[in-house]
Amino acid sequence: MRRGVSCSGRETHFSLKIASIMAEVTIETIKNGPYIVKGAVELIDADGNAFPVEKRMALCRCGASTTKPFCDGTHSKIGFKAAEKAVPESAES
Repeated sequence: MRRGVSCSGRETHFSLKIASIMAEVTIETIKNGPYIVKGAVELIDADGNAFPVEKRMALCRCGASTTKPFCDGTHSKIGFKAAEKAVPESAES
C-alpha cells in the first residue's frame, strides 16, 4: 500500500504516482479552491486502489467535498479561505 506524506509530515490518504516525466505534470492551486492536476498522473487511495487515470483532475483542498479526493465545489458554499501564497520558510528541508 502506498501512502503520501503532507508538508506537515502527517500521513495523507492519497498519494500521487507520476506516470510519466515530471515536467509533463503540473499542479496548480485555484484561489480558495481545489488543486488542479494536469498530466498523466495515477491517483491511488489508502488501500492501494487506483482511480481511473485522467489528464486533468480537481482535487479537494477544503476537506469538505462529498466526492473526496475530488472537488465537488463545496469550498465555495462553506467559504473556504486558503493561504494566498506558499510560504518558503515552511518548506521541508
